[in-house]
Amino acid sequence: MSEPYYMSTYCEEHDFARNSSYGSNRDIVFSTLRDRSSLGSYSNTTAGLGPDTVYGMFLCRGDISRTSCSDCVQSATLDMAENCTYRKEGFIFYEACMVRYSDFSFFTLDEDVPGTAVHSLIPSVNSTQFLKGILREKIRDLILRVTLSSPIPYFVEDQERATHLERSFGIKTVVQCSPDLDPRNCTVCLRRAARDVSGSCCPSSQVVWAQSFLPKCLVHYNISGLPPDVVVSQPDVVGLGFTKG
Repeated sequence: MSEPYYMSTYCEEHDFARNSSYGSNRDIVFSTLRDRSSLGSYSNTTAGLGPDTVYGMFLCRGDISRTSCSDCVQSATLDMAENCTYRKEGFIFYEACMVRYSDFSFFTLDEDVPGTAVHSLIPSVNSTQFLKGILREKIRDLILRVTLSSPIPYFVEDQERATHLERSFGIKTVVQCSPDLDPRNCTVCLRRAARDVSGSCCPSSQVVWAQSFLPKCLVHYNISGLPPDVVVSQPDVVGLGFTKG
């Protein structure tokens, strides 16, 4: 199994009792999500009766293979079982997927927290503003297109080449929503995620690889074709908070 790139984990503060039905139901949810992760990029499931019902889902990036999706969900459920041991709600974000469980039904809800963003930077280069302008337009265009996408619901991927100062750059962009959202909330979610990868964090640098993952959507891009002597920084993960409401 390949090792997915881990971003962050959030565990809600309220506990469930050790050896309770809630814990058993959570185990069933995790097992079901693992089984389904080789079949597609999204699934949700429910286990148990109230007040011990557990709701769960996973969302994999639509441009990865089913094997990579399965590997990611496998790692995510095992990590959450260990790190959110007796917590009633948890999220875990990887570059390739996110997994969530809760004691309330969050299906169809658009939530803006928790979330996580990751950036990989290079020092200021003379193509910075040029590439930022292309990315802004590209992400805006993909958000308009995503609710019409198929066959994977709410997923659009674009790859293009751009030339600036006699140098050619490859630009890959991905936008995606969880298919339980309606089109309007998908658009709202993606606009929030796009702000987190706009590069506004680092005006004197070029963000060459970035991803923002919210509970129901993600925006990802990658720029290739940089000069061979340019050193790209290690990814910097930024948590976007967790409030219950």
